[in-house]
Amino acid sequence: MERTYHKQEINITSALMTRINELISHYPEDKRKSALLPVLHEVQDAHDNWLSIELMNKVAEILLIKPIEVYEVVSFYTMYNQRPVGKYMFEFCQTSPCCLNGVEDLMDYTCEKLGVKVGEPTADGLFEVRGVECLGACGYAPMMQLGDFYKEHLTAAKIDQLIADCKNDTILLHDK
Repeated sequence: MERTYHKQEINITSALMTRINELISHYPEDKRKSALLPVLHEVQDAHDNWLSIELMNKVAEILLIKPIEVYEVVSFYTMYNQRPVGKYMFEFCQTSPCCLNGVEDLMDYTCEKLGVKVGEPTADGLFEVRGVECLGACGYAPMMQLGDFYKEHLTAAKIDQLIADCKNDTILLHDK
């Protein structure tokens, strides 16, 4: 499999470093590594929602751990992105309850509307469609996550409205 290298500007601002230090302070000094997941979230949010090798190395340096310890976590969890991704990431739950309620058809519909395949950003960088494991909202199937929020009981009409809202920049992605 061919890997494409993407360059990323690292910008650890003083505000971001203050937030990272606050997260680290929640753990004993000899357990700094325990802050890895929340620190990765903060750093990813501050860097266009993805983490380059250089950025992961910087996180390792800050937490005083080996880079491989960061790579292992980033490559395991789908919530961390290792390449540039669409601003609006439509993450469809692909487990049994959602599949039984038509999520695969909705994913196909969304990809067709956006002119992409699953895992491929749109040419303008606005959208990406992904399939993910259980999001824990089985009673609301079919569903997806968009930013920090769940979109439940999905239909083609709801997908159309979400796409329109994203294009109009009226979608809230984070509750921070």
